[in-house]
Amino acid sequence: QVQLQESGPGLVKPSQMLSLTCTVSGGSITTTYYAWSWIRQPPGKGLEWMGAIAYDGSTYYSPSLKSRTSISRDTSKNQFSLQLSSVTPEDTAVYYCARVEVVAGRLVKYDYWGQGTQVTVSS
Repeated sequence: QVQLQESGPGLVKPSQMLSLTCTVSGGSITTTYYAWSWIRQPPGKGLEWMGAIAYDGSTYYSPSLKSRTSISRDTSKNQFSLQLSSVTPEDTAVYYCARVEVVAGRLVKYDYWGQGTQVTVSS
């Protein structure tokens, strides 16, 4: 059973960087053919896919967030991380990490999710 757990500060000031880490247990983040994603849900809105890092280290980003987003990994700790720069109150959301199956270079099926962590952007 794969488990994911998000961690990071719950409050970030505007213009600063948001940093979150997802710790994975029960499976390796280098296992073919899976990618590890960040998804968020602002209050009262739907889920927004932010990006992912695949088993081979390749990264995928949402075009709308690409200029502010960086996803990296630490294979020795079986963790992957999200950095979102220059945050505004519009970045307030519940942030989730999730595992997704990769088929022919496409992210096709989400099967395991973390419980989510609330991040509020406010001064």
